[in-house]
Amino acid sequence: MAVFNYKVVDKDGKNKKGTIEAPNRDGAEKKLKSDGYSIMSLTEQNNPFSGGLIKKKVKSRDLGVFCKQFSAVIKAGVTIISALELMGDQIENPTLKRAVMDAKTYVEKGGTLADALRVNSDVFPPIMINMVAAGELSGNLEVCLDRLVEHFEKDNALSSKIKGAMVYPIVVFIVMIIVVIVVMIAVIPNFTSMFEDMGTKLPLATRMMVAASNFIIHKWYILIIVVAAIVFGCKAFKKSSVGEQFFSNIAIKAPVFGNLTIKSACSRFARTMSTLMASGISMIDAVEQVAKMMDNKIIRDGLMDAKTQVAKGIPLSKPLKDMEVLPPMLSAMTKIGEETGDIEEMLSKVADYYDEEVEAATNKLTAAMEPLIMVVLACIVGMIVAAVYGPIMSMYDAMDQY
Repeated sequence: MAVFNYKVVDKDGKNKKGTIEAPNRDGAEKKLKSDGYSIMSLTEQNNPFSGGLIKKKVKSRDLGVFCKQFSAVIKAGVTIISALELMGDQIENPTLKRAVMDAKTYVEKGGTLADALRVNSDVFPPIMINMVAAGELSGNLEVCLDRLVEHFEKDNALSSKIKGAMVYPIVVFIVMIIVVIVVMIAVIPNFTSMFEDMGTKLPLATRMMVAASNFIIHKWYILIIVVAAIVFGCKAFKKSSVGEQFFSNIAIKAPVFGNLTIKSACSRFARTMSTLMASGISMIDAVEQVAKMMDNKIIRDGLMDAKTQVAKGIPLSKPLKDMEVLPPMLSAMTKIGEETGDIEEMLSKVADYYDEEVEAATNKLTAAMEPLIMVVLACIVGMIVAAVYGPIMSMYDAMDQY
């Protein structure tokens, strides 16, 4: 017997949730339906990909593919329920597959597609839910889905550029750490006995190198504990309000990285605002949704303040201009869009511009990191060589003098 988590609506319209045992999913559905419940979601508890300990992340690329295929099926005249069932059978990502099947069950009970997606708001982002709602309300669901496809594809491209720029330095850094550890474990001990036989006082650098080697070999577990404590400590600190503010400030002001953070935020802001407003969502709601998407607390708080000011009738360009972290061009182009009455198109052009700027920034980052990494690597290797061979050369000099 499998155990399933369920969210249902009873005959009185009240939401309920709990667990139920059944041989399979169909058996659980039949049992709940026989009790008069309308099923909102049903997930297997002992399936690690269905809300258990392991939950595969749904990426922008997955959502983009889903929207593209779903739009094509809807355009072909297939009903939403049949389209969801068809999509659910084809999707490989288990988390997205479960969410789509939950949405199909919800729509079968008479709910809207937007509300069905909202049941799994941890899978479907607010921009998708609200644009689907706008599409259903206006009767242009296919158009909104196509806009979502473009949004997710460009968002995925932006993320790929940023991640691509970080691959090289991260790989080199990992290799550098591995090389240092191998040297400390396999090379330094071979010289230690020779240093002891020399019977002379070793330089400070050599003594430190030998001590580090002994520590890694004999007390490696302490090193692992310290590293783990630092990692988990930083994560816990980052989740706090003070920590989030601290790391957000570093992300903005860090050399090279800060420029990339700001430009990528500008691109996401402009692209998402353009997509939402073109679908009929109000500027106030659009700004709020974009703010919630931002990872950087400083930018997020600034946009939430902008939303408050826009609600008071102040043009969006004004609070954007007051945000010191954002470049003047963003507020200037927004102001032009407000004055011409075509802010959606203007923001789309701004997003394209900052996409190009992000690509240029990633190229500069890669170009700047390569020599920096080589210098750091050379310094580390030089220190190891000096610490190891310094005493040996001194011994040879002493022998020559003798």
